[in-house]
Amino acid sequence: MNDVVKFLQDNPVQVLSTVGRDGKAKCRPFMFSCEYEGKLWFCTNNTKEVYKDMQANPYVEVSISSPSYAWIRLNGKAVFEENHAVKELCMNNPIVKSQYHTADNPIFVVFYLQNAKATIADFSGNPAKQYQF
Repeated sequence: MNDVVKFLQDNPVQVLSTVGRDGKAKCRPFMFSCEYEGKLWFCTNNTKEVYKDMQANPYVEVSISSPSYAWIRLNGKAVFEENHAVKELCMNNPIVKSQYHTADNPIFVVFYLQNAKATIADFSGNPAKQYQF
């Protein structure tokens, strides 16, 4: 898990892919929030289209490449949970703090990826590294 967390932290703006309620693929810039109790957490707000899309179909994939041409693909089921400790950790990100101001903001929600699978690969020809949480 440490390799996956480090990759996400080192490349802070990822792309989250969902299936929209119209049945079409949707990709959005997103940020990894934290690892907490062995889970990979993200945040959003419950008024956004992405939240509504994940309520309709919770299976998502996150992808990003690094400046050194390595990449990660991370997928799983988005599980929304009222976890105040995670919300407080999210407030350490100044961007999140500026948008939601407090962990108690009623539109601020957090989710983790259940049954997450990650692949980290590059163009070296070496086998990709596989992770499962």
